[in-house]
Amino acid sequence: MSTRHLRAARRTAALVVVAATLVTGATACSSSDSADAAPAGSVRIGAASNGAADPVTLKVDEQTSISAELPEAVRDSGELTVGLGILPAGSPPLGYVGDDGTTQTGSEPDLTRLIAAVLGLKPQFTAYTWENLFVGIDSGKVDVGATNITVTEERKDKYDFATYRKDQLALETAADRTWTFDGDYHVLAGKKIGVGAGTNQERILLEWQSRLRSVGKDLEVKYFADANSYYLALNSGQIDAYLGPNPASAYHVRQTASGPNPTRIAGTYSGAGASLQGLIAVTTKKDSGLAKPIADAIDYLIANGQYADWLKAWNLSSEAVTESLVNPPGLPRTNA
Repeated sequence: MSTRHLRAARRTAALVVVAATLVTGATACSSSDSADAAPAGSVRIGAASNGAADPVTLKVDEQTSISAELPEAVRDSGELTVGLGILPAGSPPLGYVGDDGTTQTGSEPDLTRLIAAVLGLKPQFTAYTWENLFVGIDSGKVDVGATNITVTEERKDKYDFATYRKDQLALETAADRTWTFDGDYHVLAGKKIGVGAGTNQERILLEWQSRLRSVGKDLEVKYFADANSYYLALNSGQIDAYLGPNPASAYHVRQTASGPNPTRIAGTYSGAGASLQGLIAVTTKKDSGLAKPIADAIDYLIANGQYADWLKAWNLSSEAVTESLVNPPGLPRTNA
C-alpha cells in the first residue's frame, strides 16, 4: 500500500504497544523467538500475538522441486532474510513484537515463515521504518520485504513481486448495524462516513460522493486525525462507518468482539478502485531471481491449505487470492 495508507493502519495499530526493542531503528529476530519452538516440519502461526490471532501450528515440509529454483547464494546460506516495515510502533495485525518481548509476530512474518519452510530456509527478520525497508532491499541487507506492500507500476521499475493478498479497504461499522456494502456506493447515500485526510481511501470516497451528488443524492465525509477519534465517533453514532485499510479494521473487529462497542466489516473494496484489484506482494530486488520460487511456494501453500489456515488465524480470509502472480499489473503511476 502507499505510505499514507500504511500510516493510517499504524494509527489504528497503536491500540497494541510493542516492546522497547522496536525503538532502536532495526532489530533482528532473536533465537529465542517462540515461533521457532514449533516441531520440525511445522510452523507456528500467531505465536505471542496477544489475542490478535488464533494460534495454530501448521505442518509444512521443504519442497525440493521449488527450493531448487532459488538463487544459489540464497540456497547455500540456508536463510531467507526478511525486512519488516513496522518501526517505530508496530502495525498489528501486519507485524509487531509479540507479548513475549522477542517474537516478530503478525500476518506478514508468519507468511514468510511458511514460505521459508517450503523453501527449506530459516527466516531471519529485521525491522525497519517503512521508508528504510526499501533501502534494506536495495542494499541487499534483506532478501525480501513483506509488510503490506502494494504492487505499483512505479515500484516495478526497481522491484519484483510475488503476490499473496488482495489490497482491500474496509467499511467498518457498529456490529448492530444491519446494512452491508457489496461494492455499490449507492448504498452509502445519506450516510456519514469517516476517513483519514490525504489517503487513498479519501480519494475513493470523494469520488463516490461526487457521483451521488450528480444524481441528487449525497454522503457526508467526516475527517479524523487518529484511530481514537474515529472510533469514538463510530461508537457515539456520529458516523455510520469508517473507510480504512482492511487489515487494521479486521484487527479492530477482533479486539472489540467481547467489549461494549463491538464492530463489524460491512464490506470491502479494492484499494486500487473499481478498475483494478490491488494486490499485496512479497517484494524483492529486481532480477534477484527470488520472485518465481517465492510465488511457487505461495501456490504450494494455497493448494495444500496452509495459506487458508494462515489467513483465517489472522482474520484476513476476505483478502484471499487463488494464485500468486509474479509482477502483475499494478496501481498506475498516478496512483502510486
